[in-house]
Amino acid sequence: MSRVAGAVLWTRTVGAAEGGPYRVLPDGCMDVIWCDGELLVTGPDTRAHVARTPAGARFAGLRFAPGRGPAVLGVPAYELRDLRVPLDAVWPGAAARRIAERIGDAADPGRALEDAVTGAARGPGTADRLLVATASRLASGGTVAAAAQAAGLGERQLHRRSLAAFGYGPKTLARVLRLQRALELARRGTPFAAVAVAAGYADQAHLAREVKALAGVPLGELVR
Repeated sequence: MSRVAGAVLWTRTVGAAEGGPYRVLPDGCMDVIWCDGELLVTGPDTRAHVARTPAGARFAGLRFAPGRGPAVLGVPAYELRDLRVPLDAVWPGAAARRIAERIGDAADPGRALEDAVTGAARGPGTADRLLVATASRLASGGTVAAAAQAAGLGERQLHRRSLAAFGYGPKTLARVLRLQRALELARRGTPFAAVAVAAGYADQAHLAREVKALAGVPLGELVR
């Protein structure tokens, strides 16, 4: 875990047999990622992103839960939707270069990334608590109408504020988070028909359509 509220620190070194294309699924999160000297910001995705990584590549990343990234990065999430951009497209180039150099020289790139990003934060540091609570309700399977009521907002107001916090409206976020619930169940070995019911889909056919639309491949292929 990270010392930053609502963020997860992760690291990875790509093994000799692991290089090549891989599929990144939408999860509502934003990341700041260091990879062998380069710093990227990944925005919230509305669809799967296929990336390619050479064997031996080293990664360190700071992943912000839905609604948390803009408070640190200082940009509304919709500006980065479905994008991967260099950090110097978001922050001043000199600052981005200094961060990359510090991480490259560090014995622990992950902790160096965390320290550098939080120390150079361009946002207010505190996420919109109403929107963070909204994301939690949607992740638990709540409806957009119920989330808006709990937040004391009309659905149109919630949509406008969600664009800045999540990169898209609450209905899209709900679809993305429902996909993640379905994947978690399916990877535990739950039959797909039961996954559909538990994750909140109308039926198994609805589950199949949504997975294909968001992930680009059938659920069975994701599980394999």
